Amino acid sequence: MFADWTGTAFNQVPDSKNQIHGDEMAKQFGFKGGLVPGVTVSAYMIHPAVEAFGMDYLQRGSAHCRVNSPLYDEEIFEVEVTQGTDTGCATCLKRSDGVPLATADIRIESSLSDLPQIRGDDIGDKDDEAPLATRENMERLQREGCKAFLYRWKADHEMSTYLRDRSQMANLFAQDGFANPAFVLGVSNWVLASNADMNPWVHLETRSQNYAAIPSDTQLLGEMSIADLFEKKGHEFVDADVHLFDADSHQCFTTIRLRAIYRLRGQ
Repeated sequence: MFADWTGTAFNQVPDSKNQIHGDEMAKQFGFKGGLVPGVTVSAYMIHPAVEAFGMDYLQRGSAHCRVNSPLYDEEIFEVEVTQGTDTGCATCLKRSDGVPLATADIRIESSLSDLPQIRGDDIGDKDDEAPLATRENMERLQREGCKAFLYRWKADHEMSTYLRDRSQMANLFAQDGFANPAFVLGVSNWVLASNADMNPWVHLETRSQNYAAIPSDTQLLGEMSIADLFEKKGHEFVDADVHLFDADSHQCFTTIRLRAIYRLRGQ
């Protein structure tokens, strides 16, 4: 039912506004090069579950993905299924030398209740300049609320594939055109970055719950609230809740709890 798999890492966004994905900025903070997005690493770990559970994952799947160490463009990786049942699995992503970098726990929920309802937050313009991600401004967003933002899922989006050869993705993404986890989880990054100007910043962890598959050419609305802010070892962390809705019907597709370092030590 489950199968380990090996792939070649793909940094889709080396020219991202978050310059941690580019070599120059990443090296300034002690990394070997630009980081493959954390959401892409998460997509690699979710891949075996999508292959095993198919649409059940897109409609009822939950995933807790934790990225503990960086993965670099064109590195060979292996995703090992460390546990598997009829209702879920655990996976671990390792470099070719066997060093573990990230883990995921994935479940297919038997029932779903209390679907989030759209709040009607003010919709922001992605081209507007966001306030600098200082602790003061983050606390203001936590207290006063965040703006929502619109995104369109389409085949030519820069996050439309998590592998250079898109045909190697799970069939639901490669052939059927549904939004893949790198894009879906990526929306939580973009909503956060559109509410607060962070450069560089580091994606660490997501807890997501799917409610419906996202078909091609869907306009998405992402609403966000800040759940927690804290400091650890000189880094400033944020926990943000992002709910993704169909912009027209207001159907909820996915909820995401994102943890990120919004201000690195030494910035």
